Amino acid sequence: MTDYQNLSVNELQTVIDNAEKALKNKLVNHRKEVIAQIKELAASIDVTVEIIESDKKSPRKGVKVPAKYRHPNDPDKIWTGRGMMPKWLRTLIDQGHDSAEFKI
Repeated sequence: MTDYQNLSVNELQTVIDNAEKALKNKLVNHRKEVIAQIKELAASIDVTVEIIESDKKSPRKGVKVPAKYRHPNDPDKIWTGRGMMPKWLRTLIDQGHDSAEFKI
């Protein structure tokens, strides 16, 4: 076992980099083995499977949506029109206002 306390910063970084590469390779190989097993099991019952691999994240994830409504007295209170209606807008509508009054 390596005594990490006696390694220099550069040596420790090399150990970390090598460990990350080894882990990545093991995960890739494990994934390939599992996919091969799935295909083999499917073939054993005369079924074919198509495995679609995608590492891409959803292009919409994290996309900011512009606000559509703004509080008349507090410009920091905004709402995009998605999700639950905020309490401030619900209160104003309950008081007889129309949501169109607060559109940006």
